[in-house]
Amino acid sequence: MTATTAEAGSPIAENTELQSLRADVRAFLAEELAAGTFVPAVDNWMSGFDPAFSARLGRRGWLGMTMPTAYGGHGRSPVERFVVTEELLAHGAPVAAHWIADRQMAPGILANGTEEQKQRYLPGIASGTLFFAIGMSEPDAGSDLAAVRTRATAHDDGSWTLSGTKVWTTGAHMAHAMVLLARSDGEPGDRQAGLSQFVVDLSHPDIEVRPLRSIDGEAHFNEVIFHDAHVGPDALLGSRGEGWAQVMGELAFERSGPERYLSTMPLLRAWAEELRRAGATAEQRVTLGSLTARAWALRRMSLSVAAELAAGGRPDVRAAMVKDLGSAFEGDLVEAVRAACDVEPRRAGGEPFARLLANSMLHIPAFTLRGGTNEILRGIVARGMGLR
Repeated sequence: MTATTAEAGSPIAENTELQSLRADVRAFLAEELAAGTFVPAVDNWMSGFDPAFSARLGRRGWLGMTMPTAYGGHGRSPVERFVVTEELLAHGAPVAAHWIADRQMAPGILANGTEEQKQRYLPGIASGTLFFAIGMSEPDAGSDLAAVRTRATAHDDGSWTLSGTKVWTTGAHMAHAMVLLARSDGEPGDRQAGLSQFVVDLSHPDIEVRPLRSIDGEAHFNEVIFHDAHVGPDALLGSRGEGWAQVMGELAFERSGPERYLSTMPLLRAWAEELRRAGATAEQRVTLGSLTARAWALRRMSLSVAAELAAGGRPDVRAAMVKDLGSAFEGDLVEAVRAACDVEPRRAGGEPFARLLANSMLHIPAFTLRGGTNEILRGIVARGMGLR
């Protein structure tokens, strides 16, 4: 799945520089695993919060890779970043602390932020010491992002009062800041019109973060309540009323990355190793080959989106397709491995593979929900193709 060279006809063939970068990341991860700094796990880009690990990546120049050097970045290409993130995900590394900031918030602040905002937030993102959450989803709105009710009330001095609730905010209990989508003008019935984005520090005394426990007993998601939180004029990100367009630009980064089909790759790798040691039946070999082929096809799709982003495009529809197909694949992978192996999943005790399988099963419900439900994504694809 993480071959050193792409096959003929791949959207981007790996040159010597990319091969060298991939080898460096693999060597680093081998050292980390040997030192016992982490245990490979599924969904570690969402639940594996390890600030020290993120800081080590920052020191190696593997965060903020596509950001300009003026803001602490490294001026590298989206494809180079893809190589690094692909290896981290495939190895199940604990990257949740920096993931949202590096993947999505940095490009958004670069595209829409003031010089002051760029200088304030981007160097910390690149060093792996400043973490972000996304304030989009709200209670009772489902996946209807345009039904935002959180209110941003403007004052004559340019400051704002933020009131409302966000939910399912990954990592907000550990993040330093949030990019918030709120209604600055009009009413909820105005839908996409009248929305604005704000960058807010989560240490604000009038912002309350309540962790939400998932089926696995962990608290990766949160409810974030804005109790009439007053923020200065410098909190507005981009232009007032342009929040919807800005968010849509960010979502291509959120939906198209390799995390949309590699979240469960550590399970597939571990199962392949189990089969190598114990021997595989013909049916198991077919299952392993089928899953690997699907992952490879999704990789090609995701690489094509990375190439378009590198060219300055906005591949919104293709990004939605990657997210839709990828999230379905992740659940299918877990179910297929569970059905094909003779291992009893165990939350505690037993062999490491049994624990990994049990943890993978508990994450299945989230795959097709986060980042937009599959129904919403298919609507985006249909509209993009002129079908509705």
